[in-house]
Amino acid sequence: MTMSTQPLTPEIVSQEGNAMVLSMGPQHPSTHGVLQIMLEIEGETVVKAEPEIGYLHTGIEKTAENLFWSQAQTVIERMDYLAPESNSLCYALAVERLLGITDGIPERARVIRVLFMELTRIASHCVWLGTHGIDLGAISVFFYCFDLRENILDLQEAAGGARMHPNYVRVGGLNGDLPNGFLAKLDAFIEKFPGRMRDLRGLLQANPIFQDRTIGVGILSPEAALEWNVTGPSLRGSGIGYDVRKAFPYTGYDSYDFDVPVRSEGDAYARFLVRLDEMEQSHRIVEQARRRLDTPGPVLIDDPKVTAPPKETIALSMEALIHHFKIVSEGFRVPPGDVYQSVESPRGELGYYVVSTGGNRPYRIRTRPPSMYNLQSVKGLAPGNLIADLVVILGSLDPVFGEVDR
Repeated sequence: MTMSTQPLTPEIVSQEGNAMVLSMGPQHPSTHGVLQIMLEIEGETVVKAEPEIGYLHTGIEKTAENLFWSQAQTVIERMDYLAPESNSLCYALAVERLLGITDGIPERARVIRVLFMELTRIASHCVWLGTHGIDLGAISVFFYCFDLRENILDLQEAAGGARMHPNYVRVGGLNGDLPNGFLAKLDAFIEKFPGRMRDLRGLLQANPIFQDRTIGVGILSPEAALEWNVTGPSLRGSGIGYDVRKAFPYTGYDSYDFDVPVRSEGDAYARFLVRLDEMEQSHRIVEQARRRLDTPGPVLIDDPKVTAPPKETIALSMEALIHHFKIVSEGFRVPPGDVYQSVESPRGELGYYVVSTGGNRPYRIRTRPPSMYNLQSVKGLAPGNLIADLVVILGSLDPVFGEVDR
């Protein structure tokens, strides 16, 4: 038998003594996106891990600076594509602060915003839990999770017209009220959720194989979490109960009764439990928002400088037609200034720094993406763990690379 004499290329593998450098990714089923990790290993043990990001760079921030204020939301929603409503709300809140209309947002719009933020959180965690289960060989949980997520996407499509990027949250409120039949679908979801969560906990929480793969793996101390600027469930799994909804309430979150789940162990299993608890707390907020939806009211601020006139008036009034044309063709102008606005996305503190020079387009948009900061902690988490454990660590951080690379 003739053996190949072709040497291994240094880009793929190099060896010094007992240490070896391997490239994991960027095309790898367990990196949850287009991520490359340069690993230095000894046997099966990771000695060093360096994430290489940027393979999914889309230039969203710069693109948004060349669009009208209202148009920018369409690209901003595509950063964290598993939680588009979180992106659009954070951006809208920032622009509303620059416009000085925060206090004028109708109460019904604020309630519906909270409703969709929490539905989005549950849907995002369903994707995380389903794919995390697949990483560890638990296939059934994926179907349980995605069935639940489909129900939420049906609600999102009914309200906004699209399942993934509805552009439903707008500067000044929402793009229309909830359609007929929406509340019945929402009630069905609220009733279904507790039983499905019992199923998910039963499949994984006490599963000895799942526990062996996650308990004591990827331990992140509170001090290290702060040094890496980790936020969200990954931070709360290390014993620090920081949540933007509690620390800096927005869109009425201070009027809702909910808890912030915290675990002190700091390992992958703790982060798993925090997210499960968070899903139940989100369901709790959804129930409270549902009770407030029985009161009708407007869902868009009545400000002709910012919002277009009602569609039904355009054919009846020349003034309304001109007003609509001006808003669509030129957008609206935002007073000069800058603002930083943050929200609690499913992955942690999502922030937008927005600068206006008084024009009809943003001068600068800069994102604080929680996925990127959380991902960098892999440098500290991976050493000392097995290569197979690296898959668990990555999954437990739940990064989304549309947000990491932007």
